[in-house]
Amino acid sequence: MSYKEFQDYNPPAVYTGMRQMRDVYVNMRDGKKLCVDVYLPNQEGVYPALLSFSLHNKDLQTPELCDTLPPQPSWSHFWYGVIEAGDTRYLVSRGYVHVVASVRGTGKSDSGTMEESMWDHYDLIEWMAEQDWCDGNIGMIGISAFAVNQFLAAAQQPPHLKAIFPFDPGWCYGFFREFHLGGVLNTVGYLLEHFSVAHRSVGQPGKLDNDMEALWQKAMDNPDYKMYAHIYNLLSLKGGYNPFGIFQDLLYPYEMENYLDMAKAKFDRIKIPVYTGSGQYAIDYHFHWQGCQNWFGALKDVPKKLLLGGPSHLERPFHSFHDEILKWYDYWLKGIDTGIMEEPPVRYWVTGENKWRYTSDWPVPETQWTKYYLHSWERLRLEEIDPHTRVGYKEPDAFVQMSPTLTNDISCLRYMTSPLADDTLIAGPISLNFFASLDSDDTTWIATLKDLGPDTSDRTGRETERDPKVLPEKVLTRGYLRASVRKLDTELSTPYKPWHKLTKDAQEMVVPGEINEYNIEIMSVCHMFKAGHRICIEISCLDLPTGVAGATNVEYIPYHICQNRTVYHKIFRDAEHPSHLLLPVIPVKK
Repeated sequence: MSYKEFQDYNPPAVYTGMRQMRDVYVNMRDGKKLCVDVYLPNQEGVYPALLSFSLHNKDLQTPELCDTLPPQPSWSHFWYGVIEAGDTRYLVSRGYVHVVASVRGTGKSDSGTMEESMWDHYDLIEWMAEQDWCDGNIGMIGISAFAVNQFLAAAQQPPHLKAIFPFDPGWCYGFFREFHLGGVLNTVGYLLEHFSVAHRSVGQPGKLDNDMEALWQKAMDNPDYKMYAHIYNLLSLKGGYNPFGIFQDLLYPYEMENYLDMAKAKFDRIKIPVYTGSGQYAIDYHFHWQGCQNWFGALKDVPKKLLLGGPSHLERPFHSFHDEILKWYDYWLKGIDTGIMEEPPVRYWVTGENKWRYTSDWPVPETQWTKYYLHSWERLRLEEIDPHTRVGYKEPDAFVQMSPTLTNDISCLRYMTSPLADDTLIAGPISLNFFASLDSDDTTWIATLKDLGPDTSDRTGRETERDPKVLPEKVLTRGYLRASVRKLDTELSTPYKPWHKLTKDAQEMVVPGEINEYNIEIMSVCHMFKAGHRICIEISCLDLPTGVAGATNVEYIPYHICQNRTVYHKIFRDAEHPSHLLLPVIPVKK
């Protein structure tokens, strides 16, 4: 398939100066009010408008704050993830009104429940369309929480919402599946609110209804939760602290039984053009990376595009991709032929090669799904084990993970290829299928894909050329799975994307000593393994905070709730148990 060459787009500024209307109160249908800020070109007229709508404080999104705090890279101490509503001065200078609003129950907006706020997106957008500064064409802008609200608004089908650009979204199939990959509880919800990202309440622990009280008491008795004192402290407050975080998931660490019907009802209602995406940085906390790809795959019969970026967090205050955002909205809201719909639907950044590539769909239609089999001596090979040869040795590999209350060491098994003869491009979803036994009734499987090298050694007996134990290594992506929720939904699963039944009814504790088959979904990655490097898959069951007292750094946001016990793991990789890694290899023209 041939495409029009990708063209950069940077429309010139046509307006100087900016009018502001701050703390404007907008009536909702039930009489409650939302508080919004409106930024307009300094010239009378009507313009298309872009709405930024989120629980994050709108007073952190002002152009004045951004004048004092210029865009910070992710390694800056002053990188604040919540300043993500968009570059107001850029938007206004290009002929857009920018509206920034606080959702009900946050900031200066009136309080209310989720049910009461159900139609707030619709009502606010239609209010915007009625204003004397709006030409009736409305889009939305902003990342993360601002992106999720774009999908919620589109599902309400307000007549004047013409297109959306939700970057770093989530919640396609529900927050549980995309936050807690493989049913392994992710603590990012705690960390975000702990550092004042979201509004929260603090007070005397309240009463729970009888069902919730029983779940709460069971959670309070969980030794895995007790191991994380700060998480346990949160739990003890019965939701009075961190209500938007992981409190509910600690009590009920499962997917709701009707999650799929709810999800389908949501994305089936989206009938307007969607441009979504995320960056490979989101692999470390899952939901943005998973969410954008899930949304792209789930949306049918609408114009759609997908942008998969690189591994470094976008700068804050958010200003990235604004040229692409206006290329989208100038087309859909202003009727300008920007050429954006003649370009490939999918654009992805390849690490290791450091360039953009383009394709017609995701996963890439030309993908060669390639199995790399786990072999003895930490080897990863294309050759399947033949049961009629001496290679088919049945003794398993094994590792023991001590409780993290006793050690900081993370035990693992790792399997790697020989140094690659040629550059190897992988782009798309990945899975690890393997067979294992435990001496426990559960564990937390973590699969990590790495790039090792470059490596110039040979595999010989000479001391200087044995398999190197120390090589440069780059973590590419990970996958997670609670062993007790290993059951697959066979109708939804594919070889490259196993779909687990994460509901309570589907949970099946492991019988100690019994060999079970596990299928781990490893999050997509776009990477070029250069010749001389090795492909490596690492299997472990623990991750740890990288800071003190449960804190962490910005680029890697572990940690997950793991076992407070010592567990012995055996991995089988013989002819009867063909454990393998499935990689999406993309043909590269030489």
